[in-house]
Amino acid sequence: MSTATAVRTTQQVADRLVALCRQGKFVDAIQELYAPNVTSTEPEGGPGPAFVKGFDAVLDKSVQFGNGIEEVFSNTISDPVVAENFFSVAMSMDLSMKGMGRLKMEEIAVYQVRDGKIISDHFFYTPMPAPGKN
Repeated sequence: MSTATAVRTTQQVADRLVALCRQGKFVDAIQELYAPNVTSTEPEGGPGPAFVKGFDAVLDKSVQFGNGIEEVFSNTISDPVVAENFFSVAMSMDLSMKGMGRLKMEEIAVYQVRDGKIISDHFFYTPMPAPGKN
């Protein structure tokens, strides 16, 4: 009897990520689904660094973002669109951020999967101006 765990398909990874994110479990999604050498890319001027590499750096970026949230009013994640070893989802959040007040965030996220783990994520959105700047 084999003790090896079957490697998840891209569809399975996508479905699991969406399920966790719909519950607001973004950190859990990273802990379960991301590869050790993952990279994460966001637009310049976003709330965090534009590029980070490595599991710990990606996890830290997500934790820091989460720590800045005061209240979540809604969190919507689309069903994934899967093509080969990539998938994308649309995400929308209505939330209150420390020092920024209430705001709505919308983005498209594109993920690449290899060997059942996410090896890269890339977020596309229009960065919000810092408080007091237009």
